[in-house]
Amino acid sequence: MSSDATRRARPPAKPVRAIPAPEPDLAPKELIARAVALRERIRAEQDASEARGCHSPELQEAFVKAGFYRTLQPKRFGGYELDYPTFYKAMIEISRGDPGVGWCVILGATHGAQVASHWPEQAQVELFGPEGHFIAPHRAQGPAGKCRRVDGGYHVEGVWNYASGVPYSTHFIGNVMVEGTSEQIVFIVPRSSCEILGDWGGDATLGMRASGSNSVKIAGAFVPEHWVVTMGRGLWSADDVPDGTHGTRLHGNPMYLGRMMGPYHASLVATVVGAARAALDELEAIARARMTRFPPITPWYQDANIQRPFGQALLLADTAEAVLIKACEMYMDYCRRWAADGTPFSAEDSLRLWGMLINAGSMACDAVDLIFRAASSAAAKKGQRIERYWRDCAMYRSHSSAQSATFAMGAARVHFGLPMGMYGI
Repeated sequence: MSSDATRRARPPAKPVRAIPAPEPDLAPKELIARAVALRERIRAEQDASEARGCHSPELQEAFVKAGFYRTLQPKRFGGYELDYPTFYKAMIEISRGDPGVGWCVILGATHGAQVASHWPEQAQVELFGPEGHFIAPHRAQGPAGKCRRVDGGYHVEGVWNYASGVPYSTHFIGNVMVEGTSEQIVFIVPRSSCEILGDWGGDATLGMRASGSNSVKIAGAFVPEHWVVTMGRGLWSADDVPDGTHGTRLHGNPMYLGRMMGPYHASLVATVVGAARAALDELEAIARARMTRFPPITPWYQDANIQRPFGQALLLADTAEAVLIKACEMYMDYCRRWAADGTPFSAEDSLRLWGMLINAGSMACDAVDLIFRAASSAAAKKGQRIERYWRDCAMYRSHSSAQSATFAMGAARVHFGLPMGMYGI
């Protein structure tokens, strides 16, 4: 990456000036309405957000004020404790403004629910703090760095890439193998223990340039024992948790059973569903403003050659969004079922939710691809919104967790009682 691009990719240093207190009993429809109201403001900043590598500090203040980071957080720690369908409906609207910004916000906002599910009470008190302001990416795939046991905890160091959401974070969550063992742990460190590297934004990547997916360097940090959980029991694996998790016991909400496979991929799919909606918005504006090139000269939207791909893309986007929200509803239902009668929320349940979401993401990307091809070569010029949405979807398609064949085989293996071979399952 060029030195100019590196300078552009430096994350903003300006913090959010004030952390507003949570409002009592925020209605789900109000949270979604706040996201809709910010859409055009987010769109207006797309170019600047791509160059910077994430959205502006001013937008971040708006996101904090709107309560997006508190949506899934427990009420005990200043959150709204709303459900996953509500959160992702709001995040589709943010992503409709800019998919990259949506990726940044979502992957900073969702991991509070993970902490609320699996970390012990003392850790939750310390991590959420007196203000309840918690933003943290989780670099979950492929443990990096080094870790050794020390008195009272662990010493970690290394570089973790693709820490999406880190520019405005309060903490960082990473995976690492413990030296001399086969144990993989998930640790949390405060933002002050991290250096955020300037390797995102500008033309450093094809797409999702506004997603704040910088690398994080930890020169050496002590992590107390209670800020660490092991990969396995209840987090990803097929192990039953008949007594629940820290979160179900502490908060009395089955949502905090915390089987993260479905919600984790929903975070990515919401961004491309938003991209599909945004691309439809853009193509409709073009079709209404442009005239046909050949007689009879009519508005372009009256031409069957644009109606056909627009309609196909619209139906794909509708289906993708419906599957995304249904998968989130099923996650909530599985958690409630466990609380009601002890029925396990199994690894197969998780994998099939993930598979549904992969298919939803593929449909959303197919919608954007149809729109990109229908909009003519003018839409492929640098800086055009449809071009940006197409690039963002290309980045999603390349993500390891979006590979349908891999997860289809894994779901089949678990269904037949065989080990999947991923994430300790």
